[in-house]
Amino acid sequence: MKVSKTLDRGSIPRAPARITTMKTEIEVKFLSINHDAIRKQLKAAGAVLEAPMRLMRRVIIDTDEMKSKDAYIRVRDEGDRVTLTYKQFDSLSIDGAKEIELQVNDFQDSIELFAAAGLAVNSYQETKRETWKLDDAEIVLDLWPWLNPYIEIEGEDEQVLRRVAQKLGLDWDKAVFGDVMVVYRAQYPNLGMHDNIGDISRVTFDGPLPNILK
Repeated sequence: MKVSKTLDRGSIPRAPARITTMKTEIEVKFLSINHDAIRKQLKAAGAVLEAPMRLMRRVIIDTDEMKSKDAYIRVRDEGDRVTLTYKQFDSLSIDGAKEIELQVNDFQDSIELFAAAGLAVNSYQETKRETWKLDDAEIVLDLWPWLNPYIEIEGEDEQVLRRVAQKLGLDWDKAVFGDVMVVYRAQYPNLGMHDNIGDISRVTFDGPLPNILK
């Protein structure tokens, strides 16, 4: 005779008050960078091109609770893989970005799963990205709608980032830290701290300049 086991409610794992398994990203951005010029610098420094410029599409899902922590969920189609990420910015500093990321099978199925759970997409976004590797650091050339080109350097510690920036002829005093809104606010000073590109339903290269950027 098969005996079914009832799970006692007291044994159900509960979400921890504070998640301690999030990965800390050590990263820095340099704004208004000529991508052709930086490619020459990368080649001269011996960097390896890992992925050429390609279109990425992503969706942002958030709630009032996530917004209060400067956090969001992102589903991103990177061309060769699809990732699901919870991202949180504890501070606008070199190590302020925290994330949990995993690879998933399908972009649209992931979106529909969240929708079925009552978490609808707030923003569909297009970007373009090119990826290089130099001295254990990842350098990405980023393009976003309505923004000047910029780059991001990510590595295991600040010393690696500073060394790579120096090799590329970048001024560390001009480095900025944080998510892409740091870049938008630098280019569009009229943006307030509560204005967010993630509140725009479609962020695409062929879309008109949104009112919050005018």
